[in-house]
Amino acid sequence: MTAFSTSFPSGLDAGVGAQPYRIGALSGTAAHWHRGPSEALSARIAALPAQQIVAALPFDRKGDGVLLSELTPALPDNPAKAPGPQAQLLSHRPLPAPEAYAAAVAEATRRLRAEPDFRKVVLARCLELTFDRTPDIATLLEALSRHPVALPYMLPVHDPASETPRHLVGASPELLLAREGSTLRSHPLAGSARRSGDRAADSAAAQALSGSAKDQGEHALVVEHICDLLAPLCKELQMPRGPQIFTTDSMIHLGTPIRGLLRGDDHSAFDLARLLHPTPAVGGTDLEKAEDCIARLEPFSRGFFAGAVGQQDARGNGAFHVAIRCAEIAGTRARLFAGAGIVADSDPLAETAETGAKFGTMLRALGCGDLGCGDLSTPL
Repeated sequence: MTAFSTSFPSGLDAGVGAQPYRIGALSGTAAHWHRGPSEALSARIAALPAQQIVAALPFDRKGDGVLLSELTPALPDNPAKAPGPQAQLLSHRPLPAPEAYAAAVAEATRRLRAEPDFRKVVLARCLELTFDRTPDIATLLEALSRHPVALPYMLPVHDPASETPRHLVGASPELLLAREGSTLRSHPLAGSARRSGDRAADSAAAQALSGSAKDQGEHALVVEHICDLLAPLCKELQMPRGPQIFTTDSMIHLGTPIRGLLRGDDHSAFDLARLLHPTPAVGGTDLEKAEDCIARLEPFSRGFFAGAVGQQDARGNGAFHVAIRCAEIAGTRARLFAGAGIVADSDPLAETAETGAKFGTMLRALGCGDLGCGDLSTPL
């Protein structure tokens, strides 16, 4: 993991020249890069001259996020950069191995059954890849942009003085929070099944997901969390009676579109995202117990995986997505991440298969196939 660790001065505010970024259709370069706890970044945004910013929050609520300011949008008539040679995969290492992940899920279910106030924990896996050359970020983003329901993103998350740039790259299907004037939206996803590409099989999987008490209960915990936090700020909250089916390139999800009307205009998109993050869709509930379980059972640091990425304009309007279906890329190495929501009756083999399927988006974009990541009968 040392390839991705770096030391930052506290409260760094660095001029970085032309630091590239992309959040959906918003792309260009940033003149300044800021790092610090979310509270410090919020204060930094308030102190900046009115302008657009992009930001990323890590999964760890106490960790440091990054903020890009003084943005220069890319010119629409710029010629597209010719893609570089396809990076060839040299090696891959799961962390933990599928068998060890299944054992961690079993351990988590034992704890969930023993502690009534501990209802869910999201356990993640990491897949470390080594290539013969640095993957071409532009080509990777182009591949990720082919998924119409997901937000492609790329943010620099390294110290500007670092010799090896590190970028968070992904395509998130999950909207954490969007604000447009007094209107806010959220679209949490929780409860998943793998897409096979066969229409009949996927229809049967969606029907089974809709009828799954385990997945319905897991999803309800996320919606309850978001609504409990937003309700005091809103004069109105609307949502369907139950979750809807939401499909991505590789997964079938339960999703609930939530819409609210704010009582006032003193809450920016960034601060609302801070309020909601992390939801039980990526952490768990009770959150403190979930964080303790994650620290004990995940043999790696999540970094910005399961955090939040997004943008905000000078009026406080903007949108932040959950940083999933992503990788951190540094030189010739990449770390991919995938997680699954664990409840008391979770099946360790099924959860292992689910995380393997969730690796698929980034693996295909990198030209690596699926590597058998969810199949315990196929050692990595």
